[in-house]
Amino acid sequence: MQQLLETVNKNKMQKGYVLKRNFDYVLKNHFLYWLIAPAFILTIIFKYVPMYGVIIAFKDFSYSKGILGSDWVGLDYFTKFLSAPNFEPIFMNTLLLSAYGLVLGFPIPIILALMLNQMRKVGVKKNIQLILYAPNFISVVVIVGMIFVFLSPTGPINKIITLTTGHPIVFMSDPEYFRTIYVLSGIWQGAGWASIIYVAALAGVDPELHNAATIDGANLLQRIWHIDLPTIKPVMAIVFILSAGGIMAIGFEKAFLMQTAMNLPTSEIIPTYVYKVGLKAGDYSYSAAIGLFNSVINIILLVLVNFVVKRLNEGDGLY
Repeated sequence: MQQLLETVNKNKMQKGYVLKRNFDYVLKNHFLYWLIAPAFILTIIFKYVPMYGVIIAFKDFSYSKGILGSDWVGLDYFTKFLSAPNFEPIFMNTLLLSAYGLVLGFPIPIILALMLNQMRKVGVKKNIQLILYAPNFISVVVIVGMIFVFLSPTGPINKIITLTTGHPIVFMSDPEYFRTIYVLSGIWQGAGWASIIYVAALAGVDPELHNAATIDGANLLQRIWHIDLPTIKPVMAIVFILSAGGIMAIGFEKAFLMQTAMNLPTSEIIPTYVYKVGLKAGDYSYSAAIGLFNSVINIILLVLVNFVVKRLNEGDGLY
C-alpha cells in the first residue's frame, strides 16, 4: 500500500511539473499564441459553430418552428436518400469522377516537379514554372467557358475532327465525354500549382548525393528513383491521404457549370444534387442529410487510407 501511495504521489508531482512547465512556456512565448489567435477564432466561428445546423438533417425543419422547435425524424431523410432510385447513379458519378481525378492527377505534379528539378538554367526554369502555375489563377467560370468554346461544334477541336471524319462531335452534350473533359481540364489547371510542394521538398536534396551517385555510375533515372523519390516519399504519402480522404468532396462549381440537359446521366453528382434539392427546391433537411452522409463517407475514407498508407509506408501518415 505504501508503495502504491508513493507511486500515486510521484505521478501527481510529475503531472504538476508538466503543467507548470507548459504554463511557463505559454507565458514566455505568449506572442506566438497571439499570432495564431485570429486564425483559431476564425476557424471556430466559420467551421465549428455552423456544425450546430447539422441537426436539421435529423429534423423536419420548418421556418416557423426554427431548428430547435422542428420535429425530430431521426434517420428518415438518410433512409429516403439511400432508397431513392437516383442514389446509385449520383453516388457512382461522384465516386468515379473523384477517383479518375485522383488516379490520373496524382502522379502528374510529381513528374512535373522531378522534371523541373533537373533543369539547371534558372531563367528557363522560372518561365516554365510561370506557364505551369498560371492556369491555377484562372477562374473556374472562365475555364468552363473556354471548354465550351474549344469543344463547341464550330470550335477549333471540332474543325480538326470534321476534316478527318466529316462530322463534328457534340462533346458537352454527350455523357460519355463528360468525365474525360472534367478530369483532363482539372489536371491542366491544377497540376502545375500542385507540383510546388514537391519542388520545395526536392530543394532539400543534398547535391552531394547526386554527385556521388554519378561518380558511382548511376544514370538519371537511377538517381531519381533512389534519391529524389525517397526524399519526397513522406510528402507524397500525406498528399495522397488528403486527396483520397476528400474523394467525395468534389468541387461543385465546375461540375454544375459543365452540366447540360444531355450530360446529366454522368454529370449529376452529390454536391450538385444537394444544391438543387436544398437551395432550389427548399428541402433543407433532406439536403443536409445528403451532405452529412457525404462528409461521413469522406471521414471513413480518410481513416482507411491513412491506415493502409501507414502499413505500406513504414509509419508515414497523418497520425
